[in-house]
Amino acid sequence: MSTRRASALKFQVTTKDSAEFRTWFRGEYTNGNPHLAHLLSEDAMDKYVLHGWTPEAPIITPDTQITAFGSCFAANISNYLSQRNYNVLNKDKNAKRAYVVGCGEGMVNSFVIRQQFEWAWEGKVFDQPLWHGYKAEEYGYDDEVQATTKEIFDNTDVFILTFGLSEIWYDEPTGNVFWRTIPKESYDPERHKFRVSTVEENKDNLRAIYDLIRKHRPDARIIYTLSPIPLLATFRNNSCITSNSVSKSVLRVAIDEVIREKQDEGVLHYWPSYEIITDVFRQPYKPDRRHPYEEVLDYIMMLFEKTWCIPHDNDAADRPDIKVGFARALVASRLVPGVITRVIAKDNDYAINRLLARDQIMDEPKSERSIRRFLKSFLKDAEAGSPEK
Repeated sequence: MSTRRASALKFQVTTKDSAEFRTWFRGEYTNGNPHLAHLLSEDAMDKYVLHGWTPEAPIITPDTQITAFGSCFAANISNYLSQRNYNVLNKDKNAKRAYVVGCGEGMVNSFVIRQQFEWAWEGKVFDQPLWHGYKAEEYGYDDEVQATTKEIFDNTDVFILTFGLSEIWYDEPTGNVFWRTIPKESYDPERHKFRVSTVEENKDNLRAIYDLIRKHRPDARIIYTLSPIPLLATFRNNSCITSNSVSKSVLRVAIDEVIREKQDEGVLHYWPSYEIITDVFRQPYKPDRRHPYEEVLDYIMMLFEKTWCIPHDNDAADRPDIKVGFARALVASRLVPGVITRVIAKDNDYAINRLLARDQIMDEPKSERSIRRFLKSFLKDAEAGSPEK
């Protein structure tokens, strides 16, 4: 083993106060789970969540053509980037007839997302109605809609695909999977069945989607994401909370294994919105326990823009202040006291210094030190005269 390689190896050393005092080999990479105090810093996401998942440099320019669909989390990305004047094809008025636009946030499993690519690019049709709108209206395999969908895909430079759940309703004789459940008037208990799809099935779908994009748009980038929105209900005979854990886990494993398989090709990426919501922010959801607070969503969108997007005209001055966005998300998710948002909103040194003059801001000592450093960073930004974006 070369000296250079050996120097990269990490060891975990226990203390003499622990039950065992040994040095443990932990491999070439050792990335620890952060303490809450570690997450109360402006670079926390880069260090503890995005590490290993970011591109070498942002790849989305104002001219890059983006298509995002799948779970409703894809709709959030589409809306945000469109408002920031990036080229989101879903928002083009001529694209509205495509199902990936009109019902894009309702395509929540990997089977139906795959169906759209197979239909648009390969002309595959199914021998029964599988697709239904929000009001249970039946969608057919209309040639004009197919052509519109194909045109969107043909012009896409970056696909952002968000997968939501692994529970599926399917037609037993054919094996075909429905978008959602089956409309009441069409339900046939002899043929319409429910099951939890497997990791292998979802991997097959993710690979097929990847291969289709590489075949028809070989230079396009692909970003897979896992929706943090939990199941509204499960059709299994157990609690929804435990079913949701399985549903998300199946997809997360499938995504990770396909990402690792394709990593050397350099065009498939993962965006960890799921982990940001579920592992970083303590209480990110509204009382319905499904939809994150707007402040949390806004911050994730800002973080996506910072990570993936090149500013318009090489000028980042018009970007939302991501540090302020982070502070608001921390408050909304109950990680830090609400007074922090109020103080930062005043945008003056006096308010921040007054808060820092308090004897205590956080209950836990490490978190107390971290939040004080975070607040002081706003003072440094003010002194520099140009807040970090």
